[in-house]
Amino acid sequence: MLIFKRISALALGVFLTSAGTSHLGSNRKEFLAQVPTWLPLNADFVVIASGLVEIALGISLITTTFIFTKYRRQVGITVAVFFILIFPGNINQYVNKIDAFGLDTDQKRLIRLFFQPLLLGWALWSTNVIRLTKKSVKG
Repeated sequence: MLIFKRISALALGVFLTSAGTSHLGSNRKEFLAQVPTWLPLNADFVVIASGLVEIALGISLITTTFIFTKYRRQVGITVAVFFILIFPGNINQYVNKIDAFGLDTDQKRLIRLFFQPLLLGWALWSTNVIRLTKKSVKG
């Protein structure tokens, strides 16, 4: 089970690093569509900053998988909090019917909303913040 969790954390780290990198280049316009309209910050700044944070979190997941393992849980919690903080962007895209990343119908945008909790769970499970099995405690 441990090796599966490590591979899963590595995969999430690669995913975050890749997504963060795309914030800075190829998908920048797409990510602009997800910045909540009510957020009192420059949308381009938000896209760049969140991309840099995603890259840092991805690298942190990768490095704490085999190195600096004592920080794995803290990184997992931080990634989960990040997923919570960016969720309003997905809601904004749905509510305002904004097409981006191929999400060009209300149904597709709605389905996308249900993936955020899965990402959050992936971060918490793969970094051992939550355990699906309990160790028996001998009294």
